Amino acid sequence: MPIAQPDLAPGALEALARPAAPYVLVADDDPASLRYLTDALARLGARVEPCADGTQALAQGRRAAFDLLLLDCRMPGAGAREVLATLRNDPSASSAAAIAVATSAELDADERHALLAAGFRDTLSKPCRLDDLRQLLALARPTENGEAVLDDAQALQSSGDDAVMQALRNLLLQELDVLDHQLDQLAGDPPGFGERLHRLRASCGFCGATALATRVIALQQQIKLGIPIDAASLAPFRTTLRQTMFALQATVDG
Repeated sequence: MPIAQPDLAPGALEALARPAAPYVLVADDDPASLRYLTDALARLGARVEPCADGTQALAQGRRAAFDLLLLDCRMPGAGAREVLATLRNDPSASSAAAIAVATSAELDADERHALLAAGFRDTLSKPCRLDDLRQLLALARPTENGEAVLDDAQALQSSGDDAVMQALRNLLLQELDVLDHQLDQLAGDPPGFGERLHRLRASCGFCGATALATRVIALQQQIKLGIPIDAASLAPFRTTLRQTMFALQATVDG
């Protein structure tokens, strides 16, 4: 049975397959580091909001929904841990569930472990290279920098052979078609949405839908923290869901 395409204007689904520029907050009290990180991320295609201290970072993180937070460990007003903890515990903060990376010029193994335990997805040592920043942007936008929405190697490893992989992907396409029409309703039912996301995460793993799996994990964390699922936080998930549908449909048509 053919899958209905999302209700979009002509050409809009194809446009969704091209990921939007990630929105990144960079907070650092060292002017040289702040300038380098801001300019380098902009060169890599990100929209960047620079902040000179922890107080500014908190204000911006409460106001805007960032895809990625780059927070220096030692800043006036609040360091990386304090900024992230405050945002995570503030359900009204627009970036409460954003991916966070701690930055530092000096970071030993114990400190890195403590930061990861505190909720940071990764750490960044300064000075850094463009390739390091490119990898961080991939956390925020899994399809950025030419990465595929579907990882065939992962799917084949999970499914065992091409025929099984394709059958599972057909099932995922049908699941996503239904989910796409139910998202707004599910957003108002966090426990129910959490159950759907749990099942979807497993399906993404079997099918190599790595970009969507990253979005699923972010929403699961948001629900776990008790942060309401509003239109702003749901938009990145919806976009990646439709990118995945587009990619899956291409494998069916091919």
